Amino acid sequence: MAIPDYQTLMLPVLRFAAGGETRVADVAERIADDLRLTQAERDELLPSGRQRLLHNRIHWAKFYMTKAGLIASPARGRFLATDKGKALLATSPDRIDVALLMQDPEFREFYRNEGGAGEENGILAKPVQDASGRTTPEEQIDAAYASMQAALRDELLQRILSNSPTFFEQLIVDLLVAMGYGGSHKDAAAQLGRSGDGGVDGIVNEDRLGLDRIYVQAKRYAPGNPVGRPDVNGFVGSLVGLGATKGVFVTTSTFSQPARDYVKHLSQRVILIDGQELADLMIEHGVGVRSYRTVEFKRLDEDFFGEE
Repeated sequence: MAIPDYQTLMLPVLRFAAGGETRVADVAERIADDLRLTQAERDELLPSGRQRLLHNRIHWAKFYMTKAGLIASPARGRFLATDKGKALLATSPDRIDVALLMQDPEFREFYRNEGGAGEENGILAKPVQDASGRTTPEEQIDAAYASMQAALRDELLQRILSNSPTFFEQLIVDLLVAMGYGGSHKDAAAQLGRSGDGGVDGIVNEDRLGLDRIYVQAKRYAPGNPVGRPDVNGFVGSLVGLGATKGVFVTTSTFSQPARDYVKHLSQRVILIDGQELADLMIEHGVGVRSYRTVEFKRLDEDFFGEE
C-alpha cells in the first residue's frame, strides 16, 4: 500500500509516543509492520535520495505535534507524548491533522508565521499551508525541482532539434569533453564527424592518453520516431568490422525496446543514450545550461545530535 501522508501519520505517531520514550526509527518500524508495508516501501527514498520517505513523514508529523505541545523531547533523539497529547488521545480522535492543531493558539501563530518552521528546519511552514497538506516541505521541494528539471530537459531537446546537424555534432563533442573523454575540444572535434565508416559518426579517446577508443553514432530524431534495432544492429556491425569493443549511440529521440534488449547480450560494450538521458547529462555537466539561482537548505546533523 502507499505510505500515508504526514498528517495521516500524526495519530499513530502520537499513540506510540504515549507509550513512553521512543525514536523515529522505532516508530517507523512499528508503523510499517501495522501497515504491512513491503521492504521496498519501507526503503523508499525521497526523490533527493537523502532520506527514507516514511521516516521523513514521521519526522514532520512529530515536528508539527511538538509545535502544538502534544509531543516533547526529553532526551537526545527521543520523544514522548505530553500530558496535553495524552489528553487529546483520551478523546478518541478519528484523525489528527493540521486543521485540528490549528485550534491551538500557539500552533496557529507558529504555522501562520512564514518563518516559523524555518527557524528549526531551514524550510518555511507557509508553503505547506498553501499546498494539499499531503506532502512534507521536502517532498514539495523535490517535486518542484523535478518539475523544473523536466521542463529544462524538454526545452533542451527542442533547441537541439531546431538547430543544424553540425550543431548536434559539436554538442556531442562538448558533452564528451565535459565528461572527460576525447582529450581536448580540438582532439575530439578532429575525430567526431569525419570517420565516414559506415554506421559510425566519429571516434573519441576514452582517456586523455588515447589508450582506448570509443566509437560514436549520433542520430537527431524527432520525438515519436524511435531508433529501432536495425539502426543499432548496423552500428554494432560497424564496430565488429573495425575491431572495436566500445560504442556509444546517441539520439534525441528514444530507443525501441527490441533495440535495448539487443545490446544487453553483445560481446561489445554498447551504451544507448536517448533524448532524456542526453539532456540529463547536459544538465549534470553544464553543457548548454547555466546556473541562475542557488538555494541552500540546511537540515539537522543527526550524527552531531544523535540518531532520532
